[in-house]
Amino acid sequence: MRKSEIHAAESVASLNRALIKLRDIWEEIGIPEDQRLQRTDVVHQHVKQILSMMVAEEENLKKRLKISIECCQKELRILCNELQMPPFEEEEGSTMLQLEKDRRTQLEVMRKHKKERMEELKDLIVKDRELCSIMCSTPLCIDQEAVPSLEQLKNYRSYLSDLTNEKERRHDEFVWIKKQIISYMDDLERPPETSFEKDVMCENEEAFCLSNDNIAALKLLLSQLEECKAERERCCSVYRAKILVLWDRLQIPQEEKEAFSEHMANSKRKNMEALQDEVQRLNVLKMKKIKIFIGAIRAEISHLWEKCFYSQEQRQAFAPYNDDNFTEELLNLHEVEVSALRKCYEDHKELFDGVRKWQENWLLFIDLEKKANNPSRFNNRGGNLLKEEKQRSELQKSLSKLEKSLKVQTDLWEQECGEEFLVDGLKFLEYVDRQWTIHQTEKEKEKLERQLKKNKPTEEDTRFRTAVRTPSKRRAPGNPTPGKVRKLSSSSAITTPNFTASTDFGGTICLSAKNPVPLQGSGPRIRRFGKTPRELDRDKENLDRNTPGGILKSQDGVDGTLNSAAGSYSEFARELSHAFKSSLTSGQLNSTVNYH
Repeated sequence: MRKSEIHAAESVASLNRALIKLRDIWEEIGIPEDQRLQRTDVVHQHVKQILSMMVAEEENLKKRLKISIECCQKELRILCNELQMPPFEEEEGSTMLQLEKDRRTQLEVMRKHKKERMEELKDLIVKDRELCSIMCSTPLCIDQEAVPSLEQLKNYRSYLSDLTNEKERRHDEFVWIKKQIISYMDDLERPPETSFEKDVMCENEEAFCLSNDNIAALKLLLSQLEECKAERERCCSVYRAKILVLWDRLQIPQEEKEAFSEHMANSKRKNMEALQDEVQRLNVLKMKKIKIFIGAIRAEISHLWEKCFYSQEQRQAFAPYNDDNFTEELLNLHEVEVSALRKCYEDHKELFDGVRKWQENWLLFIDLEKKANNPSRFNNRGGNLLKEEKQRSELQKSLSKLEKSLKVQTDLWEQECGEEFLVDGLKFLEYVDRQWTIHQTEKEKEKLERQLKKNKPTEEDTRFRTAVRTPSKRRAPGNPTPGKVRKLSSSSAITTPNFTASTDFGGTICLSAKNPVPLQGSGPRIRRFGKTPRELDRDKENLDRNTPGGILKSQDGVDGTLNSAAGSYSEFARELSHAFKSSLTSGQLNSTVNYH
């Protein structure tokens, strides 16, 4: 049994006890029956009324609960639709009070969600309007009365985030462009003229509308100022180039140049005006010194002709170069020519430098080729021979590579200019072929000269042959007459077949074991027939190096050969004395000895 039922039973028992108590009281008092009945009716009516009131109140409570439940259900349904959320589900077996409480609680939560979304939407709309006001754009069209969904709020926040980033980007771009514009206006000494330029130069950066049109206008203004500055720089550069050329040609003193140096560095309006005035002044001075000026231009033209590899025919094509009638017209012709040459050189500087590099490498290659034919190179001290061969090989490869590269560049030249590229009046490849031909011709010529020199007898060989073939008066072979033989004094000097031996008789003798060689008393030193000039050089070096007083050791001895490996003069003298004695014993004495 429920507690409420127990309480109800107790209430009925209490009522019965009260009625019994009342009845006992009424009996003790002696209240008549009819009055007891009346009094019982009053109690009955009173209890009935109270119970009726209580029942009515509870009925009202039940009715209110039903109404509340229905209202909450209806509002929940609407909020779920607005918030795009699933409908509220009731729990099975819930009482009216529990149901009403749950729905009321859920309704409060839904109302809170709606309020939060609406407040966030309001804030986002305000921010959108502010950003659009700054950027002069149209705010996003959103129904402010409708409750946004979570996805819509997310998209809206993302949109405003992008809009904020765009605003920051435009602001940074505006600040940078404004800084550049101010700098250019200061350089150009130009104040803001239009209302837009004044708005740009305004100190309050937040007041400037960052619209796409304004940003585009800013960029246009900046580009215009850049063009103005670039044009001024270009004009100043042209003036400076003219001034430098005129200074050089007119030989302006260094003091005047230094006094004008400020205008040669800056490009403000006053500097440009000063440059214009200087050009005019120099032009006037140029006309006064037109002869000197034309001479300076001609020197530059000649230099450019060299740099551009002009042939003599191409140079002679410019007839005013040799005109001595110095007029303004002649000066103009020279200036046109030098400008054209400068442009030609600058436009094709890479090609000209390539040809010049080829020429330098060619000269170095020719120099190494000459060294390769020099016999002294075989001394090879410090590994120079290997280095030269390696360098010569690398140069030959470099020349070939350069020729291929220059062939491509000359083809481009001919396509662009519509004329042939000439080096000293020849096409480049023809010029290269001619250089190689000349080189080969010179090599063949040198080779022929070496062969002729090798086969041609030397002057000493000729004189020696003459001496050998000249008949001389000689004694018959056999023992010499004792009376004719004289002892040699201790002061006698004897030589090998390459030098003479003097006796105290004042004559000249030549010792030989088998074939007597004619000697000359006062002529040049006699050498053996058949020695080459190189052997003569070696003999001379041996004479200078190995013998005291310059006396040369003989390579041919008596009775065979004298020992040429004698280590000192004393050893050489002993061998020579021994050979002399042997010759005297054998009786073979040269018949050309002069006796006094």
